[in-house]
Amino acid sequence: MNKKILIAIFASFSIVAASAQTLFTYGNYSAEAKDFLRAFNKNTPQPVKNKSNAINEYLDLYINSRLKIREAYDRGYDTLSAIKTEVNNLRTQIADNYMTDQQTSSRLLTEAFQRSQKDIHTGHIFISFKNAAGIMDTAGAKIKRDEIVKRLKKGDDFLLVAQQNSDDPAAKINKGDLGYITVFTLPYEFENIIYATAPGKYSQPVTSKIGYHIFKNLGERKALGKIKAQQILLATPPGADEAYKNQLSKLADSLYNRIVTGDNFEQLATRFSNDFISAASKGNMPDISVGQYDPAFENILWSLPKDGAVSKPFLTSHGWHIVKRISITPIVTNAADKIYQQELQQKITADSRGKISNEFIYKKVMAKPGIKKNSYNDVALWALTDSLIDYKPAGIGKTMTTTTALFNIGKVSYDVNAWVAFARTNRIQPGGATLKPYNEIREEYIRFAMLNYYKDNLEDYNEDFRNQMTEFKDGNLFFEIMQEKIWNKSQNDTAQLAAVYNKNKNQYTWKQSADAVVFFCSDEAVAKSTYDQLKKSPADWRKITEQNNEKVVADSARYEWNQIPNLNKTIPKPGMITTPLINKNDNTASFAYLINVYPQSMPRSFNEARGLVINDYQAALENQWITALKKKYPVVIDKKVLSSISK
Repeated sequence: MNKKILIAIFASFSIVAASAQTLFTYGNYSAEAKDFLRAFNKNTPQPVKNKSNAINEYLDLYINSRLKIREAYDRGYDTLSAIKTEVNNLRTQIADNYMTDQQTSSRLLTEAFQRSQKDIHTGHIFISFKNAAGIMDTAGAKIKRDEIVKRLKKGDDFLLVAQQNSDDPAAKINKGDLGYITVFTLPYEFENIIYATAPGKYSQPVTSKIGYHIFKNLGERKALGKIKAQQILLATPPGADEAYKNQLSKLADSLYNRIVTGDNFEQLATRFSNDFISAASKGNMPDISVGQYDPAFENILWSLPKDGAVSKPFLTSHGWHIVKRISITPIVTNAADKIYQQELQQKITADSRGKISNEFIYKKVMAKPGIKKNSYNDVALWALTDSLIDYKPAGIGKTMTTTTALFNIGKVSYDVNAWVAFARTNRIQPGGATLKPYNEIREEYIRFAMLNYYKDNLEDYNEDFRNQMTEFKDGNLFFEIMQEKIWNKSQNDTAQLAAVYNKNKNQYTWKQSADAVVFFCSDEAVAKSTYDQLKKSPADWRKITEQNNEKVVADSARYEWNQIPNLNKTIPKPGMITTPLINKNDNTASFAYLINVYPQSMPRSFNEARGLVINDYQAALENQWITALKKKYPVVIDKKVLSSISK
């Protein structure tokens, strides 16, 4: 039997220990009513006509599965290296799926979809905490902020104020006009402010690590989606003189004239473009979303009227561009589109908003088991860290060692050695220019430790995860012990199989039967096509099947008449082909080609009956084993609890 299939089927029987009503005991162990009901509802087609009868029938299967698994545990199968490896591998594969708060994830996904439906024309004023000399001056920044806000309140033009006062160097040219942005264009904190600002209005100042920001909603439009384009870039090198710039301008005009007279855009891009990444791809750029590039570049690109249209040369801060529109992919407007949902979810995970979904983890770990911070000197820790990372003199850091515990989460201790490894990797500020202060890195490290603790102890926090891991582990144990006690023995004990066959030979007979080829088709259309081909040339059934690859599977064997699809009450004849039988649930179809027909019952040979013999032998072995297990683990059912869950 296939192990993966068995474990998937078996998962319905597994239980998880929890305080609840005990449905039955087996030896010194108990099974809870809620776990039984979970398995029953999962494994039984709903609704049932007679719930009481269905529960009683299922209870026998459930009890037997618990007895077998208990025996596997008592034999130490859970300590087998193969079992432990499989369980750990599954844990690694699925743990990340349980590291998010579903309510938060759902809210962020809905929010991202809604924001993706419109683009916002955005203005920006930046007030840096550093003054013109590059020195931190938060007091001066605050005064400048307040003066700008006063001007805006008076009604001064936002873009003019940005050009005159913004500390963003680009504002001198673009007047603080960022062009259109959409979801994921800017950091989440800024995106929230912009999407909360009404058209024509400006936001309150927003504080970041580097200064103050004021945004204005200059206008909105329905989201444009993505555009696929090719470009030729004639980049302006730093320090280029006017003569060189004029030379580039003339080259751009020359290339444009060649393109409009029929020259190949791709070949020209490969030869002349200074955008080496796109030039290597014949000028093709990755799909472009709104807000990814310079507004001047995007304005020209999106203004191209149709696929295949080419822009005249235009100048940006990067140089001269010629762009060609290839195609536009409109924004997805169906919130239920699975592919778009996955795309948004991936961006949420990579985006700063993904950190929001971790907040519930920090709260849970802080609540249970909590963090115990140990007593140590911050200055000593920073000095020791400097000595270990940058090889500076340790100084006061010598009062600590790499094994000094900084804090504990539950029984897990986090020492200096682990802290230094984290600090070494995470001390660089985004952009790589400066180092983060150690107290900031420590806060990041504590959150990192909480995430790891939560992940390592997911079973204590998430019941669904605990259920899935228990089901998988118990499924593996069930497979191993069934393999040893039943399946291997029933397959390989040829003497006993022969004895079972001889003892029950009269039961192993063929009813009315036929040698037939049964065709299983992926859908109704494939079935009709295959049926039509087969009608013309039945002898070529193998060739016809091969031509349809995986869409048609043919099984050549002996079948009893009631097993032949769509035979119904028709008397079969050699050469007959039954019409396709359509499965209404999934549109698959099957039909049969009859080769030989046997209208009389007849005995099956041992080889023909082998599968039936094995089944009978397995049933006998299992009955004997279950009897022995019930003696070892006496089963006592609580009739009151059984009665209550049966109603």
